[in-house]
Amino acid sequence: MSVVPFLAPVESRFDLQGAQPWLASYGYTSIAVSVVYLILTFVGRRWMSSRPAFNLRRPLVMWNAGLAVFSILGFLTVSPFLAKTLVENGFSSSVCSDGLHGRSAPRQLWNLLLLLSKNVELGDTAFIVLRKTPLNFLHWYHHITVYTYGAWFSRTSGEVAITFWMGATNYFVHSLMYTYYTVKAAGVRVPRWVAQLITIIQLAQFVVGVVTILTAFLQKSSGVDCDASYDLLYAGLAIYVSYFILFLNFFYQRYLKKKVE
Repeated sequence: MSVVPFLAPVESRFDLQGAQPWLASYGYTSIAVSVVYLILTFVGRRWMSSRPAFNLRRPLVMWNAGLAVFSILGFLTVSPFLAKTLVENGFSSSVCSDGLHGRSAPRQLWNLLLLLSKNVELGDTAFIVLRKTPLNFLHWYHHITVYTYGAWFSRTSGEVAITFWMGATNYFVHSLMYTYYTVKAAGVRVPRWVAQLITIIQLAQFVVGVVTILTAFLQKSSGVDCDASYDLLYAGLAIYVSYFILFLNFFYQRYLKKKVE
Protein backbone atom coordinates (compact mmCIF):
# COMPACT_ATOMS: atom_id res chain seq x y z
CA MET A 1 0.00 0.00 0.00
CA SER A 2 1.33 3.41 -0.96
CA VAL A 3 2.14 5.93 1.77
CA VAL A 4 0.86 8.61 -0.62
CA PRO A 5 -2.43 7.26 -2.09
CA PHE A 6 -2.64 9.69 -5.01
CA LEU A 7 0.86 8.62 -6.11
CA ALA A 8 -0.01 4.92 -6.05
CA PRO A 9 -0.67 4.69 -9.83
CA VAL A 10 2.68 6.35 -10.58
CA GLU A 11 4.56 4.23 -8.04
CA SER A 12 3.11 0.96 -9.31
CA ARG A 13 4.07 1.71 -12.93
CA PHE A 14 7.49 3.22 -12.30
CA ASP A 15 10.34 1.56 -14.18
CA LEU A 16 13.87 2.68 -13.35
CA GLN A 17 15.15 1.31 -16.65
CA GLY A 18 13.04 3.83 -18.50
CA ALA A 19 14.93 6.65 -16.80
CA GLN A 20 18.38 5.29 -17.71
CA PRO A 21 18.92 7.39 -20.89
CA TRP A 22 18.35 10.57 -18.89
CA LEU A 23 20.33 9.38 -15.87
CA ALA A 24 23.32 8.55 -18.08
CA SER A 25 24.18 12.25 -18.38
CA TYR A 26 22.88 13.37 -14.98
CA GLY A 27 26.34 13.31 -13.41
CA TYR A 28 27.70 15.81 -15.94
CA THR A 29 24.58 17.92 -15.52
CA SER A 30 25.12 18.06 -11.76
CA ILE A 31 28.65 19.43 -12.22
CA ALA A 32 27.38 22.21 -14.48
CA VAL A 33 24.55 23.01 -12.08
CA SER A 34 26.98 23.07 -9.14
CA VAL A 35 29.25 25.57 -10.92
CA VAL A 36 26.28 27.83 -11.65
CA TYR A 37 25.10 27.40 -8.05
CA LEU A 38 28.46 28.54 -6.64
CA ILE A 39 28.64 31.52 -9.01
CA LEU A 40 25.11 32.64 -8.14
CA THR A 41 25.77 32.13 -4.43
CA PHE A 42 28.86 34.32 -4.20
CA VAL A 43 27.75 36.89 -6.77
CA GLY A 44 24.44 37.05 -4.92
CA ARG A 45 26.16 37.67 -1.60
CA ARG A 46 28.19 40.48 -3.13
CA TRP A 47 25.06 41.97 -4.70
CA MET A 48 23.19 41.81 -1.39
CA SER A 49 26.05 43.37 0.58
CA SER A 50 24.82 46.89 -0.18
CA ARG A 51 21.11 46.07 0.03
CA PRO A 52 18.71 45.41 2.91
CA ALA A 53 17.84 41.81 3.71
CA PHE A 54 14.56 40.46 2.38
CA ASN A 55 11.85 39.42 4.83
CA LEU A 56 11.09 35.91 3.58
CA ARG A 57 9.60 34.41 6.71
CA ARG A 58 6.42 33.05 5.14
CA PRO A 59 8.09 31.61 2.01
CA LEU A 60 10.79 30.08 4.24
CA VAL A 61 8.18 28.35 6.40
CA MET A 62 6.47 26.94 3.32
CA TRP A 63 9.78 25.89 1.76
CA ASN A 64 10.97 24.03 4.83
CA ALA A 65 7.55 22.51 5.48
CA GLY A 66 7.42 21.14 1.94
CA LEU A 67 10.85 19.52 2.28
CA ALA A 68 9.92 18.16 5.72
CA VAL A 69 6.74 16.50 4.42
CA PHE A 70 8.60 15.12 1.40
CA SER A 71 11.34 13.67 3.63
CA ILE A 72 8.85 12.09 6.02
CA LEU A 73 6.95 10.44 3.16
CA GLY A 74 10.20 9.23 1.63
CA PHE A 75 11.36 7.70 4.90
CA LEU A 76 8.02 5.98 5.47
CA THR A 77 8.21 4.49 1.96
CA VAL A 78 11.85 3.39 1.83
CA SER A 79 12.57 2.29 5.41
CA PRO A 80 10.17 -0.71 5.55
CA PHE A 81 12.11 -2.46 2.76
CA LEU A 82 15.36 -1.91 4.63
CA ALA A 83 13.88 -3.04 7.95
CA LYS A 84 12.46 -6.19 6.36
CA THR A 85 15.84 -7.15 4.93
CA LEU A 86 17.60 -6.48 8.24
CA VAL A 87 15.17 -8.69 10.14
CA GLU A 88 15.06 -11.52 7.62
CA ASN A 89 18.62 -11.58 6.24
CA GLY A 90 20.88 -9.57 8.54
CA PHE A 91 23.02 -6.45 8.25
CA SER A 92 25.62 -7.68 5.75
CA SER A 93 22.96 -8.76 3.27
CA SER A 94 21.16 -5.43 3.59
CA VAL A 95 24.38 -3.68 2.51
CA CYS A 96 25.34 -5.87 -0.43
CA SER A 97 22.38 -7.78 -1.85
CA ASP A 98 19.77 -5.59 -3.50
CA GLY A 99 17.77 -8.62 -4.62
CA LEU A 100 16.90 -9.29 -0.99
CA HIS A 101 15.20 -5.89 -0.73
CA GLY A 102 12.81 -6.82 -3.52
CA ARG A 103 12.72 -4.73 -6.67
CA SER A 104 9.84 -2.58 -5.54
CA ALA A 105 8.74 0.18 -7.90
CA PRO A 106 7.76 2.53 -5.02
CA ARG A 107 11.14 2.00 -3.38
CA GLN A 108 13.04 2.72 -6.57
CA LEU A 109 10.88 5.76 -7.34
CA TRP A 110 11.45 7.33 -3.94
CA ASN A 111 15.18 6.70 -4.13
CA LEU A 112 15.20 8.52 -7.46
CA LEU A 113 13.04 11.32 -6.02
CA LEU A 114 15.62 11.72 -3.26
CA LEU A 115 18.32 12.29 -5.87
CA LEU A 116 16.17 14.84 -7.70
CA SER A 117 15.33 16.61 -4.44
CA LYS A 118 18.98 17.58 -4.10
CA ASN A 119 18.38 20.02 -6.97
CA VAL A 120 15.58 21.60 -4.96
CA GLU A 121 17.61 21.74 -1.76
CA LEU A 122 20.14 23.99 -3.47
CA GLY A 123 17.42 26.60 -3.02
CA ASP A 124 18.16 26.61 0.72
CA THR A 125 21.14 28.81 -0.09
CA ALA A 126 18.97 31.39 -1.86
CA PHE A 127 17.21 32.09 1.43
CA ILE A 128 20.55 32.51 3.19
CA VAL A 129 21.79 34.95 0.54
CA LEU A 130 18.58 36.99 0.28
CA ARG A 131 18.04 37.13 4.05
CA LYS A 132 21.74 37.96 4.59
CA THR A 133 22.24 35.25 7.19
CA PRO A 134 25.70 33.69 7.72
CA LEU A 135 26.91 31.34 4.99
CA ASN A 136 29.71 28.95 5.93
CA PHE A 137 31.82 26.51 3.95
CA LEU A 138 30.03 23.52 5.46
CA HIS A 139 26.69 24.62 4.01
CA TRP A 140 27.61 24.94 0.35
CA TYR A 141 30.19 22.12 0.41
CA HIS A 142 27.60 19.71 1.81
CA HIS A 143 25.00 20.76 -0.77
CA ILE A 144 27.15 20.35 -3.87
CA THR A 145 28.93 17.17 -2.79
CA VAL A 146 25.82 15.24 -1.81
CA TYR A 147 24.16 16.45 -5.01
CA THR A 148 27.00 15.54 -7.39
CA TYR A 149 27.74 12.23 -5.64
CA GLY A 150 24.12 11.14 -5.91
CA ALA A 151 23.85 12.34 -9.49
CA TRP A 152 27.09 10.67 -10.61
CA PHE A 153 25.96 7.27 -9.39
CA SER A 154 22.28 7.81 -10.16
CA ARG A 155 22.18 5.17 -12.90
CA THR A 156 22.49 2.44 -10.27
CA SER A 157 20.88 4.24 -7.33
CA GLY A 158 17.71 2.19 -7.50
CA GLU A 159 19.47 -1.13 -7.86
CA VAL A 160 22.38 -1.07 -5.39
CA ALA A 161 21.61 -2.20 -1.85
CA ILE A 162 23.82 0.27 0.01
CA THR A 163 22.06 3.25 -1.58
CA PHE A 164 18.94 2.32 0.36
CA TRP A 165 20.87 2.74 3.58
CA MET A 166 21.99 6.12 2.29
CA GLY A 167 18.46 7.02 1.24
CA ALA A 168 16.68 5.88 4.40
CA THR A 169 19.12 7.65 6.73
CA ASN A 170 19.05 10.82 4.63
CA TYR A 171 15.25 10.89 4.57
CA PHE A 172 15.14 10.33 8.34
CA VAL A 173 17.61 13.07 9.22
CA HIS A 174 16.03 15.55 6.81
CA SER A 175 12.60 14.78 8.27
CA LEU A 176 13.87 16.04 11.62
CA MET A 177 16.03 18.84 10.23
CA TYR A 178 13.44 20.47 7.98
CA THR A 179 10.72 20.09 10.60
CA TYR A 180 12.99 21.96 13.00
CA TYR A 181 13.68 24.64 10.38
CA THR A 182 9.94 25.00 9.74
CA VAL A 183 9.09 25.51 13.39
CA LYS A 184 11.99 27.91 13.90
CA ALA A 185 11.12 29.94 10.77
CA ALA A 186 7.55 30.22 12.06
CA GLY A 187 8.89 32.12 15.05
CA VAL A 188 8.49 29.38 17.63
CA ARG A 189 11.15 29.42 20.31
CA VAL A 190 12.95 26.07 20.11
CA PRO A 191 15.17 24.89 23.00
CA ARG A 192 18.87 24.96 22.17
CA TRP A 193 19.25 21.26 22.93
CA VAL A 194 17.01 20.38 19.96
CA ALA A 195 19.52 21.81 17.48
CA GLN A 196 22.33 20.04 19.33
CA LEU A 197 20.45 16.73 19.17
CA ILE A 198 19.84 17.09 15.43
CA THR A 199 23.56 17.68 14.84
CA ILE A 200 24.38 14.59 16.93
CA ILE A 201 21.91 12.56 14.85
CA GLN A 202 23.59 13.88 11.69
CA LEU A 203 26.96 12.74 13.04
CA ALA A 204 25.41 9.33 13.75
CA GLN A 205 24.17 9.24 10.15
CA PHE A 206 27.73 9.68 8.89
CA VAL A 207 28.99 6.96 11.22
CA VAL A 208 26.32 4.60 9.87
CA GLY A 209 27.38 5.57 6.35
CA VAL A 210 31.03 4.74 7.06
CA VAL A 211 30.10 1.43 8.73
CA THR A 212 27.92 0.32 5.81
CA ILE A 213 30.62 1.23 3.28
CA LEU A 214 33.36 -0.55 5.25
CA THR A 215 31.07 -3.58 5.51
CA ALA A 216 30.66 -3.56 1.74
CA PHE A 217 34.45 -3.33 1.33
CA LEU A 218 34.95 -6.32 3.63
CA GLN A 219 32.32 -8.33 1.79
CA LYS A 220 33.92 -7.63 -1.59
CA SER A 221 37.47 -8.30 -0.36
CA SER A 222 36.40 -11.66 1.09
CA GLY A 223 34.95 -12.75 -2.23
CA VAL A 224 31.30 -12.28 -1.33
CA ASP A 225 29.23 -10.88 -4.17
CA CYS A 226 28.39 -7.24 -3.45
CA ASP A 227 26.52 -5.04 -5.91
CA ALA A 228 28.25 -1.76 -4.95
CA SER A 229 31.12 -0.68 -7.21
CA TYR A 230 34.49 0.29 -5.73
CA ASP A 231 34.30 3.84 -7.10
CA LEU A 232 30.91 4.36 -5.42
CA LEU A 233 32.34 3.07 -2.14
CA TYR A 234 35.59 5.07 -2.25
CA ALA A 235 33.79 8.30 -3.10
CA GLY A 236 31.11 7.65 -0.49
CA LEU A 237 33.69 6.93 2.20
CA ALA A 238 35.60 10.13 1.45
CA ILE A 239 32.43 12.20 1.55
CA TYR A 240 31.09 10.66 4.77
CA VAL A 241 34.43 11.11 6.56
CA SER A 242 34.66 14.75 5.42
CA TYR A 243 31.09 15.38 6.60
CA PHE A 244 31.82 13.84 9.99
CA ILE A 245 34.91 16.02 10.47
CA LEU A 246 33.17 19.21 9.35
CA PHE A 247 29.99 18.61 11.37
CA LEU A 248 32.01 17.64 14.44
CA ASN A 249 33.97 20.89 14.13
CA PHE A 250 30.69 22.78 13.70
CA PHE A 251 29.29 21.13 16.85
CA TYR A 252 32.42 22.02 18.81
CA GLN A 253 32.55 25.63 17.60
CA ARG A 254 28.82 26.17 18.08
CA TYR A 255 28.08 24.39 21.34
CA LEU A 256 31.26 23.38 23.20
CA LYS A 257 34.00 25.95 22.57
CA LYS A 258 32.67 28.63 24.92
CA LYS A 259 32.12 26.06 27.67
CA VAL A 260 35.71 24.84 27.34
CA GLU A 261 37.08 28.38 27.38
